[in-house]
Amino acid sequence: MASASDSQFDGSRCGRVSRRSFLADCGMGFTGLALGAMMHDQGLVWAASEPHAVWHPPTGLPHFAPKAKSVIWLFMLGGTSHLESFDHKPMINQFAGKTIDESPLNDAVVNSPFFRKNARDFTGEPRKFMATILPLQTGFKRYGESGIEVSDWWPHVGEHVDNISFIRSMWTTDNDHAAQLQFHTGRHVLDGYFPSIGAWVHYGLGALNENLPQFIALGDPPKDCCGGVASHGGDYLGPAHSAVQLSVDPHRPLAFGSPGSHVYLEEKRAQLDFLQSLNAEAGVAYPDDPEMQARIKSYELAFRMQMAVPEVVKLSDETPSTLATYGFNNEVTRPFAEKCLTARRLVEKGVRFVQIYHDGWDAHSKLKENHTSQCAQVDQPIGALLGDLQQRGLLDETLVVWATEFGRTPGVELRDTGSFVDGRDHHNYGFSVWMAGGGIQGGVTHGATDELGFHAVEDRHYVTDIHATVLRQLGLDPRRLEVPGQKRIEIDYGRPIDAIIA
Repeated sequence: MASASDSQFDGSRCGRVSRRSFLADCGMGFTGLALGAMMHDQGLVWAASEPHAVWHPPTGLPHFAPKAKSVIWLFMLGGTSHLESFDHKPMINQFAGKTIDESPLNDAVVNSPFFRKNARDFTGEPRKFMATILPLQTGFKRYGESGIEVSDWWPHVGEHVDNISFIRSMWTTDNDHAAQLQFHTGRHVLDGYFPSIGAWVHYGLGALNENLPQFIALGDPPKDCCGGVASHGGDYLGPAHSAVQLSVDPHRPLAFGSPGSHVYLEEKRAQLDFLQSLNAEAGVAYPDDPEMQARIKSYELAFRMQMAVPEVVKLSDETPSTLATYGFNNEVTRPFAEKCLTARRLVEKGVRFVQIYHDGWDAHSKLKENHTSQCAQVDQPIGALLGDLQQRGLLDETLVVWATEFGRTPGVELRDTGSFVDGRDHHNYGFSVWMAGGGIQGGVTHGATDELGFHAVEDRHYVTDIHATVLRQLGLDPRRLEVPGQKRIEIDYGRPIDAIIA
């Protein structure tokens, strides 16, 4: 009778917990009853005690047939200039040295409904308007059968344009560096912190490899003043869904990831077995405690990671030809090459989401010097990554995203002293990102900015449209990734960019 009662109970009808949970709470006295009620009110025990309730946590299975298994997310911190990368605007050279009001686009820029309207800042004011047009700092060339123009600073990426969809009409509302956080969570930092796109993927999908984390961050994350690790954090989804930060070092890939040379693996295994037995006994006293189960799983994963992670980052296993293609023979390209090759090895082993940061793109002055150096560090490794994935048959199932927090202004940076310098300011009104693989069309340009590259004017996309596209390709519906007590708003969900999906 008791087991039948438990299995047939429909908690959604009256809001009560299961008989087993109630008896466990009573065994813990009034404290247990109060704690159980609080957890129930917050939706923390629905999954175990109310199988027919409206809300259930994700099953780990996609909501519909996915086109991709994994994501490699390349993020350029500081703001890469769209004007010197993937959005060629010849009119800038035509009117270089003149002000925007001297160009044919003065009215379209200054009186645009998009101008300043969607810019938020800590001071409540948008950044100064940079009016004097700075000429392009590099040339452009057409690549591939599609003939898409890419700047001379990105020749290796240019070789893969026929596998890439370029989205040239991105916009965001943060015109300072907390835009790093906004691109990953979809919310302005003034709204607070929210789960990142990688955390939602981790939350929604089960593991492809039980021995490795499903969400990994490589490279230096954004600074704390701009959200810090919140750009790859789980926030209210919980720390279990935040990225695990790895170092590309087979001897120490993970902080505190080794028990130490003085501890035998058998000894560590025995310690974890004993700890698991203690947790299991506590689980009997409170069987519906999800925190307990999460803790047990985390200890188990930590032990398995000690075995698996060093092998994944052991890049010496690769052939000399592969290492050379990524740029290991060049001290300029090697650091980012290590991260890109590690990302390929991780998705090859079944990691769902690999996030790679590259810092230093904030070119308020000396843009040519800055971007020449920055592109030299990342262009070859990224091109090699795309080619390597394709050659191994992994590109079809791996979605590669290249993004940055915002673009750079068509106008030259104006310092408070009144002097002009050879750089560009932050620009959140229109910029470019691209996607490749994972069911995305290749050889495509989508959306457009105006002829000065100022406003996104055609097929405009807010940053969560990128999130929605990533989730769509992974087989996830963001509207079904809900958490009790956490209200989401319409802009959180975004809209998949159907025009670039194959």
